[in-house]
Amino acid sequence: MKELITYIAKALVDKPEDVSVNEVEGEKTTILELKVAPEDLGKVIGKQGRTARAMRTILSATATKLRKRAVLEILE
Repeated sequence: MKELITYIAKALVDKPEDVSVNEVEGEKTTILELKVAPEDLGKVIGKQGRTARAMRTILSATATKLRKRAVLEILE
């Protein structure tokens, strides 16, 4: 799941070298923390949060297939 979010984020931003994803494993939930360059934050979030919502939907579908729960947090 970490690789999926990294791939999507790098495709969206102008500075792909600044993309980092930190995976925090919990008992039942995995939290993925996405960090990008400040000027690329708007591209990752999208208008009215549409891009971020789409990324969360894809992540949720992948996690469901693996019988897990995943949450995407976009850090500033």
